[in-house]
Amino acid sequence: MIHELLKKGYQVKVFDRYRSAAESVIAAGAQWADSPKDAAIGCQIVITCLPLPQDVLENMLGDQGALEGMASGTTWIDTSTTDYHNTLRIAKSAKAKGVYSIEGPVSNLSHMGVDFANSSIYCAGDREGYDMSLEVLNTITKIAFYVGEIGSAQTTKLLTNLLFYGPVAIAGDCFAISQQAGIPNHWMWDFVKASKGNSVATEQFMPMLFDGSYDSSCTLEIGVKDMSLTVALADEFGLTLPLGRVINERYHTSGRVYDQQQGHLKICKLTEDANELQVRIAGFVAPTKYGINKQYVRSAEVVTDKYGRIKPKLPESYRAPAFEPDVEQRQLAGALAAFMEYTNYVFVKEAYELGYGIGIRHDLITEMILWSVGTCWVFENFEGYKANPAVLDDVAAIKTELHLPLIQDVLGIWAR
Repeated sequence: MIHELLKKGYQVKVFDRYRSAAESVIAAGAQWADSPKDAAIGCQIVITCLPLPQDVLENMLGDQGALEGMASGTTWIDTSTTDYHNTLRIAKSAKAKGVYSIEGPVSNLSHMGVDFANSSIYCAGDREGYDMSLEVLNTITKIAFYVGEIGSAQTTKLLTNLLFYGPVAIAGDCFAISQQAGIPNHWMWDFVKASKGNSVATEQFMPMLFDGSYDSSCTLEIGVKDMSLTVALADEFGLTLPLGRVINERYHTSGRVYDQQQGHLKICKLTEDANELQVRIAGFVAPTKYGINKQYVRSAEVVTDKYGRIKPKLPESYRAPAFEPDVEQRQLAGALAAFMEYTNYVFVKEAYELGYGIGIRHDLITEMILWSVGTCWVFENFEGYKANPAVLDDVAAIKTELHLPLIQDVLGIWAR
């Protein structure tokens, strides 16, 4: 985001706990500040982007916090995914100084789309601050929405996160099952991408499981935090959110087992370690610098879908080698893709319920999901879609020696 601002000629001051994290933007023209307060002094807009709720509080209200350096009539935009109660607390202090507050979590439209302004931002809070900041928002993202009072934007981000974190966890187990049955992961990846079970999770994130990098763009800590916030929101609204709660438990388990500063795809390693296997493609390199090859340069070519969303074009070299599955393997692949389709359907239903809980209109939820988590066949065909729960019996009948507590817990939701 900072690089995009600099390219458009904005003067930008930056602060981070670790100066090394800011070296690339300093080299591009950003000015280093020694504290959040120093970064805020003289700025019309202050943007925070931090991993945890307590980090936002510290950097805004702590000693040398940014609010101390902000003048009346300026705007604070928090792009973090955080607890909106924290945002309300900070906004109260900001209002006392005449500072506008905008809750503005960012969602990628493709894997790390934020690197090239291919992202969306949901904004809630002071409308005056939003209107004043719109030019900046349109510089750092592809599309901005104003959704209402503080809390509604974070709800939107959390419901869209559910459509990402949930399918990632389930896809990892499905690929473990197909791999154990002798189906090459590369062939299965292409098969799922062409199926109704496809989503951004399978299309753009599984490659970083296949190359063993587990995706360095997002830590496991953030996944644990985001799912905890999602369930807390469901509790606040009195929602059952059964599938979301299963996924939340899985993230908490992975957070207890693995270093939370490692990649969020470590959630899939729970199944790998439980079964002494690795879900891999030999010699595979994910098409992103957040995979195994940190020097990877993404294609400048993009693919534009019928909605106008873009994503980097995948080179032809990523097409799977020829493979002809036998009858049982093809049936298994079909059942697993159908299972991903069905669970995607449930995730979409639960996402809408979260949006309704805070009072967001159906059409606005639809638009914001569309411009958030990238592709999801089920969501894009949700109106008039009829789910087929018979696939649950098909998956329950799969014969495998693998230990799969996540799949069992998911199936258990409908067996109660």
